[in-house]
Amino acid sequence: MKGQGKMVLNSRLKWVGLVGLVLSAFSLFVHFLLARFTEDGVIEYQSSITVFSWRPIFESANFPRTSPMYRRLWGPIRHLESLHPDANPRGNYAVTDPSSQTNGFIFVRIRGGFHEIRNSICDVVAVSRLLNATLVIPEIQSTTSSKGISSDFKSFAYLYDEDQFMAALAKDVNIVKTLPKNLKWARRKKEIPSFKVRYSASPYYYLNQVLSVLKKHSVVELVVPEGGCLQAILPPELEHNEELQRLRCRVAFHALQFRQEVLELATKVLFRLRAPGRPFIAYDPGMTRDALAYHGCAELFQDVHTELIQHKRSWMIKRGIVEGKLQVNSAKQRLSGSCPLMPEEVGILLRAHGYSWDTIIYVSGGEVFGGQRTLIPLHAMFENVVDRTSLTTPWELNRLYGHEANIITSSPRTPPPIEKEMKHEAWKTSGPRPRPLPPPPARPKSYNIEGWWGWVAESDNEPESTVMELRTNAHKLLWEAIDYVIGLEADVFISGFDRDGNGRPNVASLVMGHRLYQSAALKTYRPDRKEVSKLLEEIHDHLYHANHTWLKSVRKHMRKRLLDGLIEASTKSKPLSFLSHPVPECSCLRYDSNETSFHASSPSPQSQVQAALRVAHRCPAWMDNDLILRSKDKDNEEDLDEDDSTSSGLFFRRSGENHESGGGDSNNKEEAQLDDLEELEGGER
Repeated sequence: MKGQGKMVLNSRLKWVGLVGLVLSAFSLFVHFLLARFTEDGVIEYQSSITVFSWRPIFESANFPRTSPMYRRLWGPIRHLESLHPDANPRGNYAVTDPSSQTNGFIFVRIRGGFHEIRNSICDVVAVSRLLNATLVIPEIQSTTSSKGISSDFKSFAYLYDEDQFMAALAKDVNIVKTLPKNLKWARRKKEIPSFKVRYSASPYYYLNQVLSVLKKHSVVELVVPEGGCLQAILPPELEHNEELQRLRCRVAFHALQFRQEVLELATKVLFRLRAPGRPFIAYDPGMTRDALAYHGCAELFQDVHTELIQHKRSWMIKRGIVEGKLQVNSAKQRLSGSCPLMPEEVGILLRAHGYSWDTIIYVSGGEVFGGQRTLIPLHAMFENVVDRTSLTTPWELNRLYGHEANIITSSPRTPPPIEKEMKHEAWKTSGPRPRPLPPPPARPKSYNIEGWWGWVAESDNEPESTVMELRTNAHKLLWEAIDYVIGLEADVFISGFDRDGNGRPNVASLVMGHRLYQSAALKTYRPDRKEVSKLLEEIHDHLYHANHTWLKSVRKHMRKRLLDGLIEASTKSKPLSFLSHPVPECSCLRYDSNETSFHASSPSPQSQVQAALRVAHRCPAWMDNDLILRSKDKDNEEDLDEDDSTSSGLFFRRSGENHESGGGDSNNKEEAQLDDLEELEGGER
């Protein structure tokens, strides 16, 4: 009996174990299904709740959107509301037939950073149209597989969508992905003619020198090393010059769409920025090492950063990029407006203008020279300062980069074998040596890339980039693409500097030009750095205790630069980069009949701005069908400043620090504002 009972017990245990295994396998199967079909939902849940370091902090859960203060800080620019994008061909514009015969193929190799690549692509499309040539999709040198990046995306496709590029320009230019086989072999053998095109080349250079070679060989190679291979402002006598400009707009603002992975991540970042339900500011510092060296702004920094800037300036002087002395008075450069506004100065401008301490500020423009230490004063003035790293996860960025090979830059060197050591000792104790002795082999050097001080002290030349650095440069293009999308969609955009390391418009200028084309009425601040330096010098000794008159001067300057900065860009930025100011060629006017009759009777500020921008083309009739009814608010923005007592208190401290959090009645808030105002006036006395 005992034996039988023991056998029954063992059989039951086996059945229990078998059922457990089956349930475990079924559980694993269900988990795999959930992970497979709910991946996007899990990603959104993790990204919005558990993953990010940014936790927004606000003074109040309520954010009034109907107050005069909101209209002044976040509302549209009423004088530009009638300006709308219109890059479609006008008049007699011949549509390209894909089956038609062209003069040959143009193969392009583009070098440079994000804004240089974007300018160059628009220019080569215009050149292809000018020469009636078939364009091979340009090769971006910094995103080729030899730079250590993923083989999933190659060259142009690493950044942009090839299919969208070809489809959007099908009626303008014949575009193919690769050269024919016979021309491919000729290119590999370097048998096709090549032109190294200088910056801002004349269209007649292509018509007189390149076109004849293209017709003879059926293919030419253009090397664009500096970004922008065609004049920004085309000669007025050139046939269809305005149509070529509008073609540039169609390329930049419609055909050049980032690849799907970049757009998806940029959309997620934008969603996370808007999740709190507040508008946000995009701030581009424009502080790159090249730009600081070119304009002589080394003394704005300290320690090794000054040496790095001076080292780069010396390198630029030797190559003729910079004409001037190595030692430059950075203080004079700053007062003349030639240096970037520091993050602290931009923060003071925004707080003085009325933006509260809990305003969301997204720092764009890729990497900031000097690192996060440079942004500490901005973080002290604004609680919700974020960037790409605080709104994305490492695995999201890795997915964006694609599969990349693991590169070990500093592998430990193995000790030499014992036999080699014995031979070395025997050589040292051997007889007379031959003369002269061969020079010892060069010892490989390794530098601290984060600090860079190793090679600054040892060499006058820039070190050759490692594979890891080349890969990082390619990653920077993707970072700047994300920042470009965020800057374009931001409620407010402000730039600390609008020039690059060659004195030309930078990424921030392209963002401002795209905003002008797509949504001109959105607030885009272009502060006058020279005037801002003077304003800051006035209160240099009591920087954080400014008087009310000074605050009004800052607000007046910021409001004035919304339009004056735009008009100034037409004379300073546009001659260097058409995409930084694509007006009036790519814009049109749209307004109702009441405004038309009013403008006819007396010129309004709106019509004066339109005249200054030289926009005269009326928008097509189909645009008037969906005309948005704008509120006829007669309040002047200048009057809003007079009644705005809140911004003065917010300039120095959080307005809720002196009373209980969680809200109070309006009388307590008004008393707190009056106390802050008296504190300001006391600081003046």
